[in-house]
Amino acid sequence: MAIGAFILVSSFVLMQANRPTLYIIGDSTVKNGSGKGEGQMWGWGSFMADRFDTTRIAVQNHAIGGRSSRTFITEGRWNRILETLKPGDFVIMQFGHNDSGPLDDTARARGTIRGIGTDSIAIYNPIRKVNEVVHTYGWYMRKYIDDAKAKGATAIVCSPVPRNIFKNGKTERANNSYGKWAEDVAKAGNAFFIPLNDLIADQYDALGADSVKHFFPGDHTHPNKNGSSLNADMVVKGIKALNKCKLKKYLK
Repeated sequence: MAIGAFILVSSFVLMQANRPTLYIIGDSTVKNGSGKGEGQMWGWGSFMADRFDTTRIAVQNHAIGGRSSRTFITEGRWNRILETLKPGDFVIMQFGHNDSGPLDDTARARGTIRGIGTDSIAIYNPIRKVNEVVHTYGWYMRKYIDDAKAKGATAIVCSPVPRNIFKNGKTERANNSYGKWAEDVAKAGNAFFIPLNDLIADQYDALGADSVKHFFPGDHTHPNKNGSSLNADMVVKGIKALNKCKLKKYLK
C-alpha cells in the first residue's frame, strides 16, 4: 500500500474510533422486537441512524420492548451502556408507556410510582425473586440524566409518543402525566427536552383519526413503519430546536 493511501486509511480508522456515539434507550415504541418491524410494528429508534451522518457519529438503539424506566435499570441494561459511555456521547431516552403497571405483579413487575417525587416502597419482586425498593418515574429518569452527565455525555429526554386515542377529534396527550413529568425532570436536571408527545400529537391532529388509524395495524400503541418514520422525523425536529445541543450538527 502506498504511503499516502496508508495515511488516508489510518486517518479514517482513527476518525471512526473517535466518533461520538448516540445511545437510544426506551421501550417498544422506540424499538420493537429486533428492530425490524415484527408484525408490521416498528419503533422510531430503528430509523434514527438513517437521519445522521454515521461517518461522524455512531448510532446505537438499545431500546427494548416491555421495559419501563425501572426495569431497563434493574435488568442491568443501563449499566452495560455506562461501561462504554464516554465524554462527548449522547443519550436520548423515552420511557413511560410501561411505567403505569403494577409494581409487584407476577406477570411483569415493571411499574414505577407515579410522579417525580422522592417516594419509594419496599416490595418483593416475584419475577426477579428479590426484595426491591421501587421509586418514582422521576427518580429513575433523574438517574439516567445524572449518570449520563457524570460520564461527560449529553442527556436528552423525550416525552412518550402518543397512542392512537382520539377524544373529541383530538389526540389524547400526556400533558398531565408522563409527558409533563419527563419535561419537569429534564428541566430540573439541566438536560435537554424534546416534547415528542406534543410534536407527534400535532401531526396526528392535522391528519385526523381516520388517517392515523392506518399507522396502527395491531393495537393503539405500536405504529407501523410509516407511523414510526413520522415519529423519527419529529425526534429530528425536536433535536433541531434544541439550543446549544451539539447533536444537531451530526444530522444529515
